[in-house]
Amino acid sequence: MDFSVLALRSALANGGLTSEALVRESLERIRRLNPILNAFSQVYETEALDEARACDRERTQGRLRGPLHGIPMGVKDLFFVADRLCQRGSAAYKDFAPKATAPIVQRMIDAGSIMIGKTTTTEMGWSGSGYSQFYGPTRNPWSPELTSGGSSSGSGAALAARMVPFTLGSDGGGSVRIPAAFCGVFAMKGSLGRVPAWPWSATEMLSHAGPMSLSAKDSAVLFNVVKGPDPRDHQALPDDGADYTVPQSLGSLCIGFAPSLFGFSVTPEIDRVVRQAVATLSAALGVDIHTVVPDWQDPIRIFETLWVAGRGVAYGAQADLSAFGSGFRGLVEASARYNLADYLWAAKARAEFAGSVHALFEDIDLLLLPTVPVEPFAADREAPEGFTSPSEVLAWTGWTPFTYPFNLSGNPAASLPCGLTVNGLPVGLQVVGRRHADALVMAFCQQAEDHLFQNKIPPLVVAGDKAGWGTPSNPTAEKSSCNSTGEHS
Repeated sequence: MDFSVLALRSALANGGLTSEALVRESLERIRRLNPILNAFSQVYETEALDEARACDRERTQGRLRGPLHGIPMGVKDLFFVADRLCQRGSAAYKDFAPKATAPIVQRMIDAGSIMIGKTTTTEMGWSGSGYSQFYGPTRNPWSPELTSGGSSSGSGAALAARMVPFTLGSDGGGSVRIPAAFCGVFAMKGSLGRVPAWPWSATEMLSHAGPMSLSAKDSAVLFNVVKGPDPRDHQALPDDGADYTVPQSLGSLCIGFAPSLFGFSVTPEIDRVVRQAVATLSAALGVDIHTVVPDWQDPIRIFETLWVAGRGVAYGAQADLSAFGSGFRGLVEASARYNLADYLWAAKARAEFAGSVHALFEDIDLLLLPTVPVEPFAADREAPEGFTSPSEVLAWTGWTPFTYPFNLSGNPAASLPCGLTVNGLPVGLQVVGRRHADALVMAFCQQAEDHLFQNKIPPLVVAGDKAGWGTPSNPTAEKSSCNSTGEHS
């Protein structure tokens, strides 16, 4: 079964598939593969099947809830859903169930999607790997010994494993783009405020919400659903009025290619695959792509100050530190090093760095570069073995120097699967646009993907649990189903 959103919409519309059959297939894939990958922390089997049957009845009556009628989704366990556990990857919140639903989730539900469960995340979304002391490591469907990337770790793994047609993730420093690159799926961090983010984040100037999908074409449909303002997010942008599914002409674009940023060393296989993809796109799309070397300074100190001081103070004041895992607890403890002057310096320096990024887009329309300069590494690690980071607290920023800068600047940035390494691991090509040019980034990615990765399926998904890869994760968090009241069962 083709698990793309567009293919499933067509099959449901022409009667070749029912929502109940689709949800049952999704649940079967979760039962088969989740013990290996650890992508879902909660699964709502009974409720999802009830909703699927309701969608089927409504369809026979000629009533559709919206463009995603009867299509299941996975929701990152940082997003609030009323009366559902939102554990945030932390023992400190293992019993927390909010009373309201995040705008991005509600818009998907209103469009007809069925929430099949919550996907794993690192504690409070603090790191870029898929390792969690609470859930256990989330593993990569392409090679389960390796990490899925994070912090939308379960969302990336579940999607690549075809457990669900799409997922929801959040991105404060690369958290949808990193797992998209490692797992061979598509994700775009829109311009800051393009998709409303609520509830409030301690790093609201960095935090984005958005869908993850198997293709840019699927994502265009999903962004049409979730973009636009919400009064609870004061940073939310007005709707740009664009239909992201409508093709745009690319012939006149001026596109820059940065093989690296800040002099960072890109591993040879990542460099080879990305350069080959860029050459392919230049020829296939007939666009001008030339090498650029931005003269930016690495904004790691700016990012670390905002990330550590904001999250550390906010969460450290809310809970007993002993309930946090060692990684996040270290972040909270490190926040004591910062004072108000440090934070204000970082806010000012962020504005200056963002200005230098925006200046580059006076001369180009799009910037291409690797999403992540390394291949996926061991699933139980925060960083590749032997790897050092310029940050004492955020080890993951040392191997993600190409993602967090665009959280600081607020530019739209997508990770597009562009090929496989000799080790059979996916590589992401990052596509960055000028601020608010989300529709252009999406249009480029939709045309580019026709010439690149062709949406390949991980061998594990084909072979299933007989493949013999990896071992089941052994998380400390209890995997659960919920009954209709939202209580543990």
